Amino acid sequence: MKLITYRIGDGTPRTGIVGDRGVIDIGRHLPAAPVDMIGLIANWATWKHDVEQLASTHAADHALDAVTLSAPVPRPGKILAIGLNYADHVAESGMAKPTDQLWFAKMPTSANGPFDPIDLPRVSSQLDYEAELAFVIGQRCRHVSRDRAHEVIFGYCAANDVSVRDWQLRTSQFTIGKSFDTHAPFGPCIVTSDEIGDPHALGIRCFVNDELRQNSNTAQLIFNCYEQVEHLSQVMTLEPGDVILTGTPGGVGIGHKPPQWLHAGDRIRIEIDKIGAIENSVRHELADTASQDTRQPTAIES
Repeated sequence: MKLITYRIGDGTPRTGIVGDRGVIDIGRHLPAAPVDMIGLIANWATWKHDVEQLASTHAADHALDAVTLSAPVPRPGKILAIGLNYADHVAESGMAKPTDQLWFAKMPTSANGPFDPIDLPRVSSQLDYEAELAFVIGQRCRHVSRDRAHEVIFGYCAANDVSVRDWQLRTSQFTIGKSFDTHAPFGPCIVTSDEIGDPHALGIRCFVNDELRQNSNTAQLIFNCYEQVEHLSQVMTLEPGDVILTGTPGGVGIGHKPPQWLHAGDRIRIEIDKIGAIENSVRHELADTASQDTRQPTAIES
């Protein structure tokens, strides 16, 4: 199943199902269901059957191209990302293959829609892209073994771990350089785990202005998704709606000689098998804090 958070015009965000014929509005047909994605995920055991029935029996309420997609989880409680988790990316970084998982946080305010613009910051020109498989936690959990980690993963998305490299690398702590507003676009939907099957056999690609920059497979992860859950859950309680970015393959902008930074007007498209694509354009950071929408048509695989 493919679940989305969407809006019609400037309306209130709503949860929906993407089917072959368009979008089915969950709240319209199940008015007692949680109104936001985190609530729906947290109460999935209660609502799964009804939502599945809805998906299989109801006609679409909206055409997919008539809605605006938000980040599937508009404000995650946590966005956590692992670094140096593909061998070719380790090599281009000139660093040793890690023996321990290298984690950093992206602040919840960096969450961004799958087709929303990415800001080129006023304070840096070293803007970079990182194509990543993301997964969304489905249950409140702690001390989960890797053998049972699949039980707490609700579903998967495509993501871009946008990075401001000079801010990232000026200290040993990556969080600031990874947490600029708009720098965690993900989606276009949450594909539930039962539809993905093995998350470690998915092609992943990144195009910048239609040029293929990254082309790999999640089979190349150094620490796989289940090992990541095991590691993180030893430290902290993982909660429904938390978003985990699993690492990027080689081909990022900083890995080129000279580096290939992103510029205003550039388009970054990230595709992952069985999930679909997100595509974001780069714009100069706005002069004020007002929200601006320049979203593009959707791209979800059927």
